[in-house]
Amino acid sequence: MKVFFLYLENVLFVYSMDYRELRFSRAMAFAIDEINNSTDLLPGVALGYKIHDSCASTPMAVQVAFQFTNAPPLYNNSKVCSQSGRVLAVIGDSGSTQTISISRIIGPFDIPQVSYFATCACLSDKTQYPTFFRTVPSDQFQAEALAKLVKHFGWTWIGAVRSRTDYGNNGMASFLRAAHKQGICVEYSETINRYDPQSKIQQVAEVIRRSTAKVVVAFAGSGDMWVLLEELTLHPSLPRQWIGSEAWVTHLEVQRFNICAGAIGFAIPQSNIPGFREFLLDLSPAKVADSNVLSEFWEGAFNCLLEKSAGSVDRVCDGTENIQKLKNPFTDTSQLRITNMVYKAVYAIAHAIHYLVCKKINSKIQCDQFMKIEPIQVLDQLKRVNFSRNGYHVSFDGNGDPVAFYELINWQINENGGLEFVTVGHYDESLSPGQKFNIKTVCLCVNQVPVSVCSDSCPPGTRKVLQKGKPVCCYDCVPCAEGEISNSTDSSDCSPCPNEFWPNAEKNFCRPKLVEFLSFHEILGIILSAFSIAGACLTIITAIVLFKHRFTPVVKANNSELSFLLLFSLTLCFLCSLTFIGRPSDWSCMLRHTAFGITFVLCISCVLGKTIVVLMAFKATIPGSNVAKWFGLTQQRMTVVSFTFVQVLICIVWLVLKPPYSNRNLTIYKEIIILECALGSALGFWAVLGYIGLLAVFCFVLAVLARKLPDNFNEAKLITFSMLIFCAVWITFIPAYISSPGKFTVAVEVFAILASSFGLIICIFFPKCFIILFRPEKNTKKHLMGKK
Repeated sequence: MKVFFLYLENVLFVYSMDYRELRFSRAMAFAIDEINNSTDLLPGVALGYKIHDSCASTPMAVQVAFQFTNAPPLYNNSKVCSQSGRVLAVIGDSGSTQTISISRIIGPFDIPQVSYFATCACLSDKTQYPTFFRTVPSDQFQAEALAKLVKHFGWTWIGAVRSRTDYGNNGMASFLRAAHKQGICVEYSETINRYDPQSKIQQVAEVIRRSTAKVVVAFAGSGDMWVLLEELTLHPSLPRQWIGSEAWVTHLEVQRFNICAGAIGFAIPQSNIPGFREFLLDLSPAKVADSNVLSEFWEGAFNCLLEKSAGSVDRVCDGTENIQKLKNPFTDTSQLRITNMVYKAVYAIAHAIHYLVCKKINSKIQCDQFMKIEPIQVLDQLKRVNFSRNGYHVSFDGNGDPVAFYELINWQINENGGLEFVTVGHYDESLSPGQKFNIKTVCLCVNQVPVSVCSDSCPPGTRKVLQKGKPVCCYDCVPCAEGEISNSTDSSDCSPCPNEFWPNAEKNFCRPKLVEFLSFHEILGIILSAFSIAGACLTIITAIVLFKHRFTPVVKANNSELSFLLLFSLTLCFLCSLTFIGRPSDWSCMLRHTAFGITFVLCISCVLGKTIVVLMAFKATIPGSNVAKWFGLTQQRMTVVSFTFVQVLICIVWLVLKPPYSNRNLTIYKEIIILECALGSALGFWAVLGYIGLLAVFCFVLAVLARKLPDNFNEAKLITFSMLIFCAVWITFIPAYISSPGKFTVAVEVFAILASSFGLIICIFFPKCFIILFRPEKNTKKHLMGKK
C-alpha cells in the first residue's frame, strides 16, 4: 500500500465556513475512494491523504507546509500505511498567494504540487516554481480573453478592481497589458482585501460610484468581492457593467447581489462527476462525528450540536436532520467547475504513480505494492501525464499548465426574479486566433450594451487629439486639415488626398477634383461666344454695306482695298476668340495664340497702311511733292504683308522651340484643376504681344499726326480714336491677365480681343456706314472736299 500526502485549503469565508471549499475537499476524498476501488488504476494500491486548512492565510499555509515536509505516519481509514508516510505530492492551495509560499518551501524537496484553483500567471515560471502544476488555466489566458471581451463590446473606458493578493495583482497586471494592446484605458485601479477596515472598503466603493466609466473589471477573490458588493449595495449608484474573473463570477455567495445583474466573465467549464452527488449526501451524524471539519459543517448547517456540552442551551442534533433537503453551496452540484479541477488533480497524481509502480503483464495490470518511490519520480511522471476521465482531458504543457478553455458566464434574471448563471460563449486557446473567442446573445446590466468611453468616437473626417495629462482614450475630435481626409472612425491621423483629388465636404473620402476651363456651356462662355459671333456677323454686314456702295465717295476716299482687308482681318479676330473657349488641347493652345497674334498684326497692319495713305494723300497735294508715287497700291500691299510676315516668323520660332501646350494647373485652386494653355515660352508670348503693341503705338502716333489734316471726313481722326481704345484695352489687359486666376485669365484675354476688335470696327467703320445708310446727302465728293 502506497501513500501520498494531499493538502487542500478549507478557507473561512467572511468569518464562517466556505461550503464550496468543503465540497472541494470531499471531491478529493471521493476521487481517492474511486481510485482505491479501481481495478484499472493502481489496483491493489491504496492512497492515503490528510487535509489541512490554511484559512486563506499565508502564515498558516507556510506553517502547514513545514509540517507535512516532516510529517509523522499518515492514516487512511484508521489503518497504518505500509511506509513511513513520506509525502509524495501536494494538491492545493486554492489561493495563489498561499500556493506560491507552499511551492517555495516544497520545491527544494522536489515534491510535486498540483493546484486546482491557483491561477496566477507567475506560477508558470519554472525557474521559480519547478515542481508546480495545475489543472486550472493560467490567468495569462484569462486576462487576454477578458481584454478581448471588453473590446468586443466597444468599451474603451473602464474601472479596475483587484484583490490585494498575488492572484489579483498579477492577474490585473496581465489584463492591463492585454487591454493596452486593445486600446482600452483605465480610469481607476483600486485594490481591496476582505480584511481591510470599513473605511478602506467605503473609499473603494465611493471611487466606483463617482467614476464616469460604466464598466468595472474585477480580478478579485470571492471573499473580497463579497465585502465590496455589500458596501455598494448600501448606497446604490448608476448601474455598472461588471466583468468578472473566474474566482467570483460563478460563486453562489456572491450571486445574491442584484447590483451585479448582467455581469459577464469567464469561468471554468461545467462538468459532471458521476456518483459525486450521492457521495456528498451520504452523511449522517455518526459519519461526521469522526471529522472535526464535517462536524463543524453539520452543526452550522442544521443549527444544532452533535454532543451536549455543559451549560449549552443550543439544540442537540437528534438524527432527524436530512442533508438531502439542505440547500447550500456544499450540496449544490448543478455547476461543478472548480470541483472538477480537484477531481482531475487527484487523478493526475494517481496516473503519475501508476506509471511508476504498475505494469501490464498478459493483459493484466500488476502493481508493486512495496516499491519505494521518491517525490522526484512522481514529479517526472506528472510531466508526461496524458489521459481522459469522464470525457475531460488532462495533460500539462512545459509550464505545468493545461490547455486553457473557459465558458463565458452571464448573470441573467430568471422567471422568479433571481439571478442565474447562463453560459453564453466560450474561449478556447487551442483554436486558431480568429476562432478562439465565441459569444452568443448576452443580457447586460441595462438590457442594452452600455457606452463606456472617455470620449465619444471621432467620426470620419476628423482625427483624435489627445487631451493633455489624460489617457490615450481621452481625446478631442479635430476636423482634418485642408486637403486631408480620414475615412475611418477614431482615426489618429488624416491622410492627404492625391494631387488630382480633393476631400468632399465631410472630409471622409477623396473625390476627383472639379476640372475647370472656359466652356461653351457656362454663362460666361456663352456670353463671350455670342459677342464673338455677333462681332463677326457685324463685320461681315459692314463689309457687305461697303461693298454695295464701293463706288460712292465715302468708300472710295478711304482706300477701299485696305478697308476690305481690315474687315476680313477683324472677322478673323472675332472668330479667333472662339479658339480660347472650350477644353484646351495641345493643338488648340498652339492655334489660339498664333492665330490671335497673326490676325491682330494683320488688322493693325491694315490700319497702319490706311494711316500712312492718309498722310501721303495730303503730302501729295503740296506743290512739287512726289510722295504719292512712293506709297502706291503695291507699296501698301507690301507694307501689310511685311508687317504680318514678321509676326508669322515670331510665331514659327515660338512653335518650333517651345510651343504652348495644354496643362492641368493644380496650384491656383487647391480643390479645382484648371485646364489651361501653358505658354511654353513666356518670351514667345510676350514677343507676340509686344510686336502687336509696337505696331499699335506706331499707328497711334501717325494717326495723331494726321488727325488735324484738312478734310471734311478725315479718317485719321477715326483711326486715332480706334487706336486709343486699342492701346487702352491692351495696356489694361496686362495686369488683369497676370492677376486673374484660372479660367478668368482666358476670359480676360477673350474680352481684350473682343473689346479691341469692337473698338476698331465701331470707330473706323460705323461713321462711314452711318453716312452711307442714313446721310446719303453727305456721301458726295463736294461734301468730302468741304465744298457746298
